[in-house]
Amino acid sequence: MSALKAWSISYLPPIAHLLHWGSSERLADDDAKGLLAEDPLSIPLEDRISSVGPRPLPSHEKHRFRLPSFLRPNKGFLVLMGASVISLLFLALLATATETVEPLKGLLLCGNQRYYVSNQTCYNDDFLCPVKDRQRTLKCGDDCYLPRESYCDSGHVKFRAGGSLESQKPPIVGGSENGSCPLSYLHLTDRPYENYFVSDCSSATQVVVTSPVADSGLRLVDPRLLIAWPAGNSGIVTYFLSEEGSDAGLGISLEEIPGRNRTVSPLVGGVTGIISFNSSAVLDLAVIGSVRTLRDYVEGNSLNPIFQDSVRVQQLADDTIQLSRLWLDNVTETFLTLQPRDNESTRIKDGKAHLARGAYLFNAWHNYPELEQLSASETLNPDSQDLITQNPDETASLSFFSFTTKVVAGGWRFLTYFGRDSLISLLLLQPVLSLGEDGAVEAILSAAIERINSSDGSVCHEEVIGDYATFLNEQQGAYSSDALCDYKMVDTDFFLPIALEKYLVGSAVGKDRRGPFLARNASVIAENKDFTYAELALTTLEKIMRTTAAFEESPEVSNLIRLREGQSVGQWRDSGTGLGGGLVPYDVNTALVPAALRAIASLTADGLFPSHSDWAETALTRAQVWEDNTLPFFEVEIPADEARDLVSSYATQSEFPGAVNTSALTSPVRFYALSLEANDHPIVKVMNTDDCFRLYLLNPTNQTQLSTFLAQVADNILRPFPLGLSTSVGLLIANPAYADGSVNIADFKTSSYHGLVVWSWQLSMMAAGLERQLARCDDDDDDDGDKPDFCTDSPLHGRVVKAYNHLWDIIEQNSEYLSSEVWSWIYKDGDYVYTPLGALPGQDSSAESDIRQLWSLTFLAVKRNSAYSTLKNLT
Repeated sequence: MSALKAWSISYLPPIAHLLHWGSSERLADDDAKGLLAEDPLSIPLEDRISSVGPRPLPSHEKHRFRLPSFLRPNKGFLVLMGASVISLLFLALLATATETVEPLKGLLLCGNQRYYVSNQTCYNDDFLCPVKDRQRTLKCGDDCYLPRESYCDSGHVKFRAGGSLESQKPPIVGGSENGSCPLSYLHLTDRPYENYFVSDCSSATQVVVTSPVADSGLRLVDPRLLIAWPAGNSGIVTYFLSEEGSDAGLGISLEEIPGRNRTVSPLVGGVTGIISFNSSAVLDLAVIGSVRTLRDYVEGNSLNPIFQDSVRVQQLADDTIQLSRLWLDNVTETFLTLQPRDNESTRIKDGKAHLARGAYLFNAWHNYPELEQLSASETLNPDSQDLITQNPDETASLSFFSFTTKVVAGGWRFLTYFGRDSLISLLLLQPVLSLGEDGAVEAILSAAIERINSSDGSVCHEEVIGDYATFLNEQQGAYSSDALCDYKMVDTDFFLPIALEKYLVGSAVGKDRRGPFLARNASVIAENKDFTYAELALTTLEKIMRTTAAFEESPEVSNLIRLREGQSVGQWRDSGTGLGGGLVPYDVNTALVPAALRAIASLTADGLFPSHSDWAETALTRAQVWEDNTLPFFEVEIPADEARDLVSSYATQSEFPGAVNTSALTSPVRFYALSLEANDHPIVKVMNTDDCFRLYLLNPTNQTQLSTFLAQVADNILRPFPLGLSTSVGLLIANPAYADGSVNIADFKTSSYHGLVVWSWQLSMMAAGLERQLARCDDDDDDDGDKPDFCTDSPLHGRVVKAYNHLWDIIEQNSEYLSSEVWSWIYKDGDYVYTPLGALPGQDSSAESDIRQLWSLTFLAVKRNSAYSTLKNLT
């Protein structure tokens, strides 16, 4: 039977119910419209995984079907229903009168019973639990339950009193409140990666298909199908080889679903689609579990037998291949089925699935509780609803990452809570985000507060949930799936008061909401459940006041904020060499600390946290000390002749392919170092884009210092790489040309995650920061005496305006890439050419980039100010 026939059944609810043969559980009526069940080493799956052949139904089961119990009151009723059903079946077949319907095609086998994956879940190969309220119920003894309502205790279902924020949502009746279940679908191409995002009120899924692109100049990648879910931060990655040999040019792709203008569709807790192979293939490796586990293999070729040994490969009826894995909690399971579409043959040999050339209907699903997603309209405030039609892809992406209890950082690699990412996104996106109790702003703030370490006030960098949480808990001797947090970053603490002040003080809605919002009780982290939001937030503010006091008393390098003991990362450049080996980060000390202190002063001056009302003055005074005294520690000034020699030497050593005109360096080169205290070097002389933090978060008042700072910002934006940061594909976030031995320049390459690459959100914050400083010159309420000195310094002001417009010219030239996380380049025909980070030819790094990243969507709110374009023409 063709896939078209299979979809015809799935979208005729009466037929889908009646063709559910031999089910021991009632079908979930609200899912009757679901679709049918139809870190790179080549390490094979364990040979111990058995091959299970087709198991035919017993003869007494083949002709028996069971109606839901509420439709079985008496024999007379059954006769009437039977006649009605036959009539409906006949009419439905006429309506879809392409071909006759084969009832078993598209069904899966659970023990000796057939079931639809949209309506039930099979446990232990022989026990079916129904879908309820568009959620998969879990097995407990001989019963099934929804985890938001109940829990399993020694094989018995117990009612859950209260529950976490993620479980406190009303049952879904037929979808949303208005009885609908809107579907969102987005297909994005970034060769060799094809990305598909699909979601409705029963699931949210990202599918990534990777296939070699011949004669493209890109790195040849392994054929790969990857499926990732925000629920549980979980997923599946499968790698395929050609049966004819590794050089046979195996290609894989998704086909359009018949009758649907898309290539994937949602299942309850999963996704379905059609995948095709251009030659016979071997499913060489499957990794199933946490996205962190997937990343460990994709990025580091690491396979942990604790996860890998529980992957099962089976052959079910109708030549269907099924991969599955029971999570470490012994409750949650993940499945992937590949079902021949047109009688393609399959087999299992030595624990690996072999697939003939052709097309296969795939279903991927899991039974981890789903999050409640915010629609695009729910994510945006009323004044920003036009963005949905103006920027449909970006608003759909924002919605995909946004949930009632948190936002996730990006897909596919970061589909969970990241504190820094969400708070930076909030700061830049707040002008367009929805406010109030059910809005995106409070979802972001509440997620950060919920995950604060109540013992010391540290703000969570990354949450660990699902299968990986169980794994880490077991490593610590606890059998639990409770959420955990990574607190090693030092920058995230400072973002929280800045974001809180912007909402609770700077927004009228936030002012009205501050009481009920801060009075909420925490529920996500077990240790925090006795605390209110106000109490948890206060622990963070107290930590900031403690850790910044010493520098106010003695402004020395030793009293600056540094990375945690034993850590090589601590701020946004969180790859191993992102800070060039330095321990004292530039952005944290010169921008985040003084901005956070000013925010604390504002919060307390406005009546919040009354137990520390003195902070209204003391935090403000301390902020000024940090603002004025930290910048000089990071200042680098290189005489022009020495700068020319360094650039020429770097161009030769790095084999830079472009032309380098060092004669343009006629004055000293100035910039602020990436970090301090790297190995034997007191200062890491790497030019960088982290000036954007000080531009965006502060209004410095030291006039000489401000003018010097803005002058070097403008120069380094306007100068082409390797003299400065500018390229035709964006500002490079790092330039080691002037390092003079303070770093290994090989750590800053086009394939390095924080090397010679472009990050979208840094472009956004730089543009917004330059506009903030220029706007200080436009305040009509101030006379010239209250404006910064650079406003009346025509050459300097004109250069800052020129840098602003040059930056926006580059941004607009690269508009199609702005929603991506990070991108790289190759140099061809005299210019820079955009290239995905994971597709560089000859790349020796396994780093990939997310096609969509939360903080890369900030251009929804950050726009070019046309007034400065006019001023550019005048200057």
